Amino acid sequence: MSTDTPNLMLSISGLRGLIGDSLTPDVAARYAGAFGSWLKETTRDPHPRVVVGRDSRPSGEMIERAAVAGLIGVGCRVVTLGIVTTPGVAIMAEHRDAHGGMVLTASHNPIIWNGIKLLRHDGVAPPPDQAEQIIERFRLDRIDHVEVGDLQPVTHDDSSHDVHLGRILPHIDVEAIRAAKPRVVLDSVHGAGGPATARLMRQLGVDLVHLYGEPTGQFPHTPEPTAENLTGLCDAVREHGAAVGMAQDPDADRLALVDEHGRYIGEEYTLALCTMHVLSRTPGPVVANLSTSRMVDDIAARFGVAVHRTAVGEANVASKMRDISAAVGGEGNGGIIWPKVIHVRDSLAGAALVLEMLATTGRSLSELVAEIPAYVIRKEKLPIRAGMADAAAAKVREAFVGERIDTQDGTRVDLTDAWVHVRPSNTEPILRIIAEAPSGDVADALIERVRGIVESA
Repeated sequence: MSTDTPNLMLSISGLRGLIGDSLTPDVAARYAGAFGSWLKETTRDPHPRVVVGRDSRPSGEMIERAAVAGLIGVGCRVVTLGIVTTPGVAIMAEHRDAHGGMVLTASHNPIIWNGIKLLRHDGVAPPPDQAEQIIERFRLDRIDHVEVGDLQPVTHDDSSHDVHLGRILPHIDVEAIRAAKPRVVLDSVHGAGGPATARLMRQLGVDLVHLYGEPTGQFPHTPEPTAENLTGLCDAVREHGAAVGMAQDPDADRLALVDEHGRYIGEEYTLALCTMHVLSRTPGPVVANLSTSRMVDDIAARFGVAVHRTAVGEANVASKMRDISAAVGGEGNGGIIWPKVIHVRDSLAGAALVLEMLATTGRSLSELVAEIPAYVIRKEKLPIRAGMADAAAAKVREAFVGERIDTQDGTRVDLTDAWVHVRPSNTEPILRIIAEAPSGDVADALIERVRGIVESA
């Protein structure tokens, strides 16, 4: 992780900052110009094509205009997509044969934040070495502006939703879902995912109850799809007698689930259930990051396939998936990556897979969840200070000497029946502590032990 100020995050996940504070139009234009300059250098094309989309945040139009100006200023050919999902932008980067893509989003962060996520020609975020090259250009202001004769016109493409659904539907048993006609309550949190996901549900013949579907950007609750933020969705599932509740984050690359009893299943189960369903059809390697539940390991073992762990960050997971031709992968934050669609986290693909699983098995979501060995995962956030991450990592390794330790991203310690992972966030100025164990008491005790170690550092 790299930061210039406490409120400006620069990392493999792109740039995030506070509107009117660390993220201003000038910052957005400079960062976009650095990305466009890097594209010119690496593609050897003086006018690289870049697709640009944004989530629904009120600051989105301002940041979009600034970023587009930064791209134009270095000679890029820009195609704007409007308010679309992050996976939608990734798919359009491939579809339009673009050299790169840009998503203006701060994902699950509150409304005061916005950000710029960068994508390569294949729709995947640049890996760490390439991300660092772009960050260095931004910091050093190495932006290759062009003269007026080299400025390129901006065009617009509003076909993102159709193209996205065209990637998903051919791989889904649409007729089975239509025959089952499940009732679904969907919370799109007034984010970018509402219109495209509603269109998907219509194509699948779903009886949809749509909460906060308009992409206004006025989040009705804290937008991260966690249990404490989705009590309204749980109530709505019970009220409407739905088969499943689904929640998206503002850029629709994450999906959380609620079962037919109105019980929050959570984000970890999104990847676990989708992995179980995909492997039942096409067994193959699975990729997950170090902070993802052991549930995927248990599921993969049933099918005799391996799980490969990577550093946290979609680009890290996607890169490994490509390298080993993985059947499925993702992150435990509700981010399912299904290569048949795109090597990017996609809540629409996840929703379609869950609905197909319910329809083809004839089982309820709670019954399917009961088939997966249960763990309890706890997550803690601590404010990060200069030097804290390195000092904490050293202390944790010292405290757990003799245990299996992975240091490719912070420090993960694997015990006999539990694990704990300590790492600095890529997207917020915090240190994350994540622990998983067969019981909440054990997970809580592990969190408390590691918090004490970290604070002593």
